[in-house]
Amino acid sequence: MSERTSYEPGTPSWVELSGTPDVDAAEAFYRELLGWEIPEQPNSAELGGYRRAQLGGRDVAGVSPKMQDDQPTVWATYVSVEDAEATLAKVRDAGGTVIVDAMDVMGMGTMAVFADPTGAVCGIWQPGTFVGAELVNEDGAFGWNELGTRDVPAAREFYGAVFGWTVEEQEMPGMGTYYVWKDGEAVRGGMIDMTGMAPDEAPPHWLVYFTVADADAAAETTKAAGGQLLNGPIDISVGRLAMLADPQGAFFAVMAPSDETRENAP
Repeated sequence: MSERTSYEPGTPSWVELSGTPDVDAAEAFYRELLGWEIPEQPNSAELGGYRRAQLGGRDVAGVSPKMQDDQPTVWATYVSVEDAEATLAKVRDAGGTVIVDAMDVMGMGTMAVFADPTGAVCGIWQPGTFVGAELVNEDGAFGWNELGTRDVPAAREFYGAVFGWTVEEQEMPGMGTYYVWKDGEAVRGGMIDMTGMAPDEAPPHWLVYFTVADADAAAETTKAAGGQLLNGPIDISVGRLAMLADPQGAFFAVMAPSDETRENAP
């Protein structure tokens, strides 16, 4: 089991379904798709209705209700950092925009949200008593985080300055170049050039991939529950994936990893 009690700085450590108009409906959908329970926490009321999705009793994702009428429903990625204030200083220096300034969350940690210069939104989390997801890279948990952008050079420069990430380029047959975020030898996530691959109205974004046993079955479950199949399922070198949207409009992906990918997952 890929259990976690800590994360190295610069590692995606948490994902969150933000702006959820109906938390109970989200629980019903993700229970059927990923096996989650999304119970109210003792401090949910103090946190504006925030809940933590659990898989087998382990925290795997956050669920936040809609706070404003115009708030979109999205899956968000949070990167673990040692010092949220210092990271935001790097964000500003590198040309990013701070959306939510560093704020303490009841001693659990310090969170902040920024937009990179290409327009993608990302969160950071400085752990306190809460480090992030307790389970990753297992069926029902998140296993990959991918930046979609239309300006790869700008994104490379920005995330290199903020998190110290470098890029390894990999050629994907029929799909062009894929960019893997790395910190030394450690893999942190991926990046794609959205140009010509996504509708013009699709904004740059961080996409969350959830690990599943069967991508085709996940796609059928999503459609049956009122969600959408946006792309796939298709086979790539590391497994079989599908791009989906839940019934409330949040985009995400599922990946059924190959045996080799599962064996090599950190």
